[in-house]
Amino acid sequence: MQGYCDEGHRVSGWSRMVHRFSVSSAMSQQSIPSRGMTVTFHGVRGSTPCHGHETHHYGGNTSCVSVRTANDVPIVFDLGTGVRYFGKQCNGTTPLRIVCLLTHLHYDHTLGLPFFEPLLRSETTLEIYAPKQPDGRTIRELFREKIKPPMFPVPLEQFAARIEFHEIGDDDFTIGNYSVRSRFVPHIGPTLGFRLGYDGASVTYLSDHQQPVGDTFSIGDGARELCEDVDLLIHDSQFTDEEFAMKQSWGHSTYAYARWVAETCRAKQLALFHHDPSRTDEMLTELTDQIACSTKVGVFAAREGQSVLVGA
Repeated sequence: MQGYCDEGHRVSGWSRMVHRFSVSSAMSQQSIPSRGMTVTFHGVRGSTPCHGHETHHYGGNTSCVSVRTANDVPIVFDLGTGVRYFGKQCNGTTPLRIVCLLTHLHYDHTLGLPFFEPLLRSETTLEIYAPKQPDGRTIRELFREKIKPPMFPVPLEQFAARIEFHEIGDDDFTIGNYSVRSRFVPHIGPTLGFRLGYDGASVTYLSDHQQPVGDTFSIGDGARELCEDVDLLIHDSQFTDEEFAMKQSWGHSTYAYARWVAETCRAKQLALFHHDPSRTDEMLTELTDQIACSTKVGVFAAREGQSVLVGA
């Protein structure tokens, strides 16, 4: 799939990336580079999974992005349907500890949990960091309500793995050698964005981010703290300007707003993410080309199976 700027040059969004390479479903810890963070997209859609020849290139699974380093625990952003494919990469690693940074509890970000293969092994520990709820219910209680009969045949407690829950808000903490910053960001319901730092490199994950309504763009203090001078910004870009005009209260951003955030906060790379399920490959490539040709920030549309090496 190729795209071109108006002057006929190859779209820079494909070439400005820090590094990109394809990964197999059997990627092992031994294949992780000795330096930097390997960021892999396992699910890139928002709202609902989609399937068909028109979405084959970018993929149709919902939000899930993993971060791996040579010597530290794997981190996974969100538990959408893409986490099933991350789970397949974890086979053969025993014992296994995985940390999930969960932005919020909507179905497209949690539906993959009961299909995460490592949960079938007693040697697995999954730690889930998720936003505190205003009504006082715990994250464990909310997952128990979702994952039980008749909605799912196996209750959460019957999975062999150990699952730990941590409720967080506007916090700064460490996980191994990672520094983690979590901040509440505008969406529908309590929602976090995350910034992950490792060995001088940084990745920010803003999968669901309500764009301000009106003619003037702005960004809240929390989101700005996550995005400033980041190496890779993974940002919500579900809507076109025309779509946003009809869906202003749906909790998402446009391509133009994602670009503005990246430029304003001096991000080095922008990964367009949380693609609308109705967005075809052709449409997504065209929209990405338009954004990439209008900014000095390196821009690409996140694609399933794609990995980016940050900070090597």
